[in-house]
Amino acid sequence: MPFTPFHMGPGLFIKAVLQSSFSLMVFGWTQIIMDIQPLIVSLTGKGHLHGFTHTYLGATLIAVFSAVTGKYLSQFALALLLARDRQAVHIRWWIAILSGFIGSYSHVFLDSLIHSDLAPYFPFSPVNHFLGIISVADLYKLCVYSGILGAVLYFGVSYLIVRRNKHIY
Repeated sequence: MPFTPFHMGPGLFIKAVLQSSFSLMVFGWTQIIMDIQPLIVSLTGKGHLHGFTHTYLGATLIAVFSAVTGKYLSQFALALLLARDRQAVHIRWWIAILSGFIGSYSHVFLDSLIHSDLAPYFPFSPVNHFLGIISVADLYKLCVYSGILGAVLYFGVSYLIVRRNKHIY
């Protein structure tokens, strides 16, 4: 997909399903890291647009990097956003790692559905078995609709939890 925000739609849906067991910020950071190489190729005109970073092997390395850096960046950003002491916001390691891997692997999978220059199993196979399973327009719709559904579910569940907690006291 040409822009990382499309990848955030499925991320919002995953957040709605997994709730506090998933970091949308680490997931989003992973999307940004995944698209740095294609951005550089687009700006310079040199290199392979969907190269090593868009393989499952490259995604594995990016997942680890994104989990480690994203954990700390997200904690810092959340502390700023929530106006709390940095130590007050904590993302568990397993959540950062899970979010990084879901982010990088889903990125490769979604892009492999529509980009003919992508070889997700490189260096083991040059074949992209996923290409053409869904049209570009339908994939974009799927990403947008999953984001809308995810946001509605997430905020709906959050509202119900807050409402239930008010009745407990």
